[in-house]
Amino acid sequence: MRGRILAVDDEPAILEIVRLNLEVEGYEVVCARDVAGALEAFALQPCDLAVLDIMLPDGDGLELARLLRARSDVPIIMLSARDSDIDKAVGLGMGADDYVTKPFSPIELVARVKAHLRRYAADRADAVAARMEPVIEVGCLRIDLARRRVTVHDVVADLTAKEFDVLRMLAEHPGRVYTKAQIYETVWGLDAFGDLSTVQVHVRRIRTKIEEHPEQPRLLTTVWGIGYRFEEGA
Repeated sequence: MRGRILAVDDEPAILEIVRLNLEVEGYEVVCARDVAGALEAFALQPCDLAVLDIMLPDGDGLELARLLRARSDVPIIMLSARDSDIDKAVGLGMGADDYVTKPFSPIELVARVKAHLRRYAADRADAVAARMEPVIEVGCLRIDLARRRVTVHDVVADLTAKEFDVLRMLAEHPGRVYTKAQIYETVWGLDAFGDLSTVQVHVRRIRTKIEEHPEQPRLLTTVWGIGYRFEEGA
């Protein structure tokens, strides 16, 4: 058994597609069709990853993502027929790690599940090895790599797991410019199916949490036409 996946969707046909394609890959799939069923299933059988529809009959999948994130740091992939940056920003802000737009390719979904699980396993291993890693300090910003904790003026900045990973990748190599594709492939572990707007949403959210003036960033800057850079001595 490669891992247990919680799949939540009120459409039986979609739930069946998700279940069959993941079971073929060797995953155990726990299915639910509403918020209440999902919370009960997760309490009874803690999962390694969750795939959540946004529109559910007894509530909002975004709220479900927030509730699951309060209980666990497992990867969360949102499914939705809505494809705007605002919808993605809301979903990612609720603690989701990725966003797949309906109609979706089962092959793409399976690829994302595999990549997130690999990354999750690596993060847990890194957390053990990171106990001796240094702290990055730039001005009032402090990034504690071992504790995965970011503070600004000694106030904790509440970054999600993926926001921290993006910030860490850039901060560990100040002055170096990374393209959206490089960030997506490194942080999400995906390439062929990359949705690069996800990187843009994460960078925008990071800025609101670490920059004094997010609309005029000094730490996490844009190199137009190329990508992003963490500034040295900002």
